[in-house]
Amino acid sequence: MPEVVPEDCRRCEKPLPLCVCADIQQIDNRVALLILRHPQEQDKALGTARLTALHFKNAVFKTGLSGPGLSKALGRDADPKRWATLYLGSVDPAALAPGREVLALDAKGKLLPAQDSALADIKGVIVLDGTWSQAKTLWWRNAWLLKCKRVVLAPRRPSLYGKLRREPRRAALSTLESAAILISRLENRPEIEAALMGTFTKLLARYREQAP
Repeated sequence: MPEVVPEDCRRCEKPLPLCVCADIQQIDNRVALLILRHPQEQDKALGTARLTALHFKNAVFKTGLSGPGLSKALGRDADPKRWATLYLGSVDPAALAPGREVLALDAKGKLLPAQDSALADIKGVIVLDGTWSQAKTLWWRNAWLLKCKRVVLAPRRPSLYGKLRREPRRAALSTLESAAILISRLENRPEIEAALMGTFTKLLARYREQAP
């Protein structure tokens, strides 16, 4: 008999056995979120971009290789100088500023002075979703990202993916984990990280239950 493929949830796009929509707590976030997903990102089961966007009232989710600019992507006017992209370059945040999980860099990748005020000035963050190589392609295909600040993460723990997904660096996190840390730290609201990580934990538990 042919293999039965589970239907996908129309909201989170995951196979129904992995759907955790009922557990999503939508958050009224001050710092906006823009997720750009590479069109070839195919991991429906473990990908977290759509799930992340569903958590936030002030979020935009786009799939595509390139776009004309920040305002076009958001569908409203926005000043790129007050937005920051989660940077993929080879920067060691722990060496630059020990003890900080989120660091702000200028357009040339240099540590901005007065980190607290630089981070407080950020009105929105951009996260690139896909494999490491796909995310780098998005970075180079969207020159307008260079007009934004850059932020880098120095997470205190590795991704909850564990051995489920191979990552090129120990500090590599899922889109959900990255957004959870970024927005919770920028808004000083630890409950944001707790809500997203709770959903992620349930997704991974269901995935492991379904695994042969």
